[in-house]
Amino acid sequence: MLHHVELWVADLDAARAEWGWLLERLGWEHDGSWDEGSTWTSGATYITLTTSPNLHGDAHDRRMPGLNHLAFGAGERSAVDAIMTAAPGHGWTPLYQERYPHAGGPDHYAGWLENSAGFKAEIVAA
Repeated sequence: MLHHVELWVADLDAARAEWGWLLERLGWEHDGSWDEGSTWTSGATYITLTTSPNLHGDAHDRRMPGLNHLAFGAGERSAVDAIMTAAPGHGWTPLYQERYPHAGGPDHYAGWLENSAGFKAEIVAA
């Protein structure tokens, strides 16, 4: 089981707005905020967004070694479609639209999003 993920972000306000909307739309609960971060939980797993004086640079590049994306189960296909439709209004840009919803293959129903900082999320139907 995954215990937690901590994402270091350069723009905490934008990350809270973008990730907060997505996580809450997926059923995660906002568990708290402090000056340098915020946490959302789903069951025993949590995701923390935080900033740090130890950051090197101010840009995330998912194409560099390290984290490429996080994939989230969204339930029904209609939930994936609804998130993909609403996401641009919340700072997320749909990716691979020309192949949506089967960019991952004919048996994989999902959408991919990228936020303003370059983090990518995959929204997967059950």
